[in-house]
Amino acid sequence: MVDVVFFDLDGTLVDHRRAAFAAIGGIVGGATGATEAVGSAGPAGPAGPAGSVAELAAEWWALEARHMWEYLAGECSFAEQHRRRARAFLPLLGEPVSEDPAALDRWIAERYLPALEESWQCYTDVLPCLEALGRMPGRRPRLAVLTNGDPGQQRAKLDRFGLAGHFEAVLTPTELGAAKPAAYAAACRRMGTVPARAVNVGDMLPTDVTAAAAAGLTGVWLDRGVDFVTGGPSPVAEPSVLRIERLTELPDLLAQMGS
Repeated sequence: MVDVVFFDLDGTLVDHRRAAFAAIGGIVGGATGATEAVGSAGPAGPAGPAGSVAELAAEWWALEARHMWEYLAGECSFAEQHRRRARAFLPLLGEPVSEDPAALDRWIAERYLPALEESWQCYTDVLPCLEALGRMPGRRPRLAVLTNGDPGQQRAKLDRFGLAGHFEAVLTPTELGAAKPAAYAAACRRMGTVPARAVNVGDMLPTDVTAAAAAGLTGVWLDRGVDFVTGGPSPVAEPSVLRIERLTELPDLLAQMGS
């Protein structure tokens, strides 16, 4: 019997990758003073961005991956990982880098985060899935979000799209003291269940599925047809992996598991 279903957030419930690329696209376009087509070359050096919109967005995405893992590893604070991104990225925009951390915080707060939040999009299969899970007969599994993101930002995403009420808890490294994949055991304890009665659903095959299974949970891979990190094709999974292409397939899969 499935007692708890954990959902990853970014790439599973909300399209964070698309939002980040759109936000940087807007920032780069503002820096050039014109609406620059994706893939076209922008002016280089102090006069403007050193690269195209697509190239700079990809560079920001790489910086996010690098510095987020530093934060998750306990090497820096959440604010500092943002500052590290800004320090590396501003020269690519042809903008000066202040030595004052407060100035970097203002750049993130005033230029990046509003553009990012404006670009958030909830996948269309999320709400139908959650509503269907709420209608399952018998003892329905409890639902929780298990994410490596910042708690305030992640809760803001759920609130934006009216999803928060469907989840009993939103669990992050702040609450659990660890990030995925180390967080799975702590998440089960927090929800008062054991790994054998928990399911983890996510788009990242290594961390959401393989690592969850290694921790004793059942991992369900949400294969949206694109690799969240690289933007390329989905990885190839072992035949034994439980795989769905849309979240609306999840209620039937859970029903089969409980039968």
